[in-house]
Amino acid sequence: MLSVKSLICHVMITPLLFVFPCVVDTDQRGILRPKVPYIGNSVFRLYSEEGSMEDTCTVNPLQPHTLTSCGFNSSNPLIVITHGWSVDGMMEGWVLRLAKVLKTSLGHANVVITDWLTLAHQHYPIAAQNTRTVGQDIAYLLQTLQENFQFPAKKVHLIGYSLGAHISGFAGSSLGGSEKIGRITGLDPAGPLFEGMSSTDRLSPDDAEFVDAIHTFTHERMGLSVGIKQAVAHYDFYPNGGAFQPGCDFQSLYQHITEYGLMGFEQTVKCAHERSVHLFIDSLLNKDKQSMAYRCSDNSAFDKGVCLDCRKNRCNTLGYDIKRVRSGRSKKLFLKTRSQMPYKLYHYQFRIQFVNHIEGLEPSLTIALTGTKGESGDLPISFIEEISSNKTYTFLITLDRDIGELMLLRFHWEGLALWTNMWNRVQTIIPWSSAGNKPLLTVGKISVKAGETQERTTFCAKTNDGQHVQVSQEVVFVRCRDDSPRQRRRKLHNLSSVSVHQIEHL
Repeated sequence: MLSVKSLICHVMITPLLFVFPCVVDTDQRGILRPKVPYIGNSVFRLYSEEGSMEDTCTVNPLQPHTLTSCGFNSSNPLIVITHGWSVDGMMEGWVLRLAKVLKTSLGHANVVITDWLTLAHQHYPIAAQNTRTVGQDIAYLLQTLQENFQFPAKKVHLIGYSLGAHISGFAGSSLGGSEKIGRITGLDPAGPLFEGMSSTDRLSPDDAEFVDAIHTFTHERMGLSVGIKQAVAHYDFYPNGGAFQPGCDFQSLYQHITEYGLMGFEQTVKCAHERSVHLFIDSLLNKDKQSMAYRCSDNSAFDKGVCLDCRKNRCNTLGYDIKRVRSGRSKKLFLKTRSQMPYKLYHYQFRIQFVNHIEGLEPSLTIALTGTKGESGDLPISFIEEISSNKTYTFLITLDRDIGELMLLRFHWEGLALWTNMWNRVQTIIPWSSAGNKPLLTVGKISVKAGETQERTTFCAKTNDGQHVQVSQEVVFVRCRDDSPRQRRRKLHNLSSVSVHQIEHL
């Protein structure tokens, strides 16, 4: 335990300024603690369901009774929302929206907004320097709750956006006592002046019992990225690779101007950075469409479809309902999303084996999946290398709807214009040339694995000669006979019966 003595040195209360008690810290671990006298510039606003910033109730950590008068309920968990750098000195609209969604979705929760606009509305380097001070403000608020309400830190969830993510981390590292904050969520933690820094100078897994982060704007320009690229949490999510987000390019500028007026340009610039917030809101609003992410070494490997594995906690839910599994080192998870809410996409791993080899051929294929709930439509499959015999190729496929249990696959070889023109010319010059000389793809095994259900379906050609596909030909593949739902249930039943039989003979 820390040995801390507190004395009231000076108190000055204004809407934006209060002076904390003097604090003498005898902590030998080097944790940064408030100096004497300690001036706080943050305002804490307890959110009510009225929905506007004017309807929030200001909480003063120096006057614990303000917590009670504002309606703080120590039986309920506490969520603290902290904004980032401010260009115009105004509270951004997403703050109240997130507060409202948290309040309505969770029902019983204390939602507090950290207002540090006076320190955030500065040149970026100064605002970044102020983050540690604001983190101490939050830590002092939590200490007040512990001392006056016996409110445990494990019931606290800090949610910080951009610079606010690092503020939340500093709050966790500044909090005295043996108990850590329950959870910190970093929404695209800021990159400049934090990328590459030691764990004590940014958000890190050490700052709370569980830390998760969503990275949405790590695109690098002149050596800097708006959002931090490195992993800073127990689980780091990189939607669409993390560098940029669908619907946020300058091709969407006209749409943003139509929707936001003159602020459309600014909306386009901050679109990808703020997407982290809306992905988190989406996880609260669309409980039936939770976005699943998968552990992978990098986005390039994920795009090849080799990472859709949920064994040993290799996948997790993005957003509020994440499965809290602590680990020794950060886990990077990847996923694809839509350009608008609901953001969820369904991930599939498509694997295909070719038996033959055609030199110089990079086929362009189209597949279409049919399930018990619908069809996928045409899905292009492009090869970036020549196909080789007896080699299996893997691709990532995403759908914006659940088509149910897979039953049928249509396979079409688009071919290349070169091949088509060549064959047409041969047919014209030598009209009696046999179809047997036409280029053929001989397909071996085809399987499709659904990431969300972890079900793998093996497909076989519907006809005996269906493994041989010609240019511009469509072939139908159906579930292999030993891969029917009934067969799989029978296998599971047999396995469970064997297990029961073995247990009975122990």
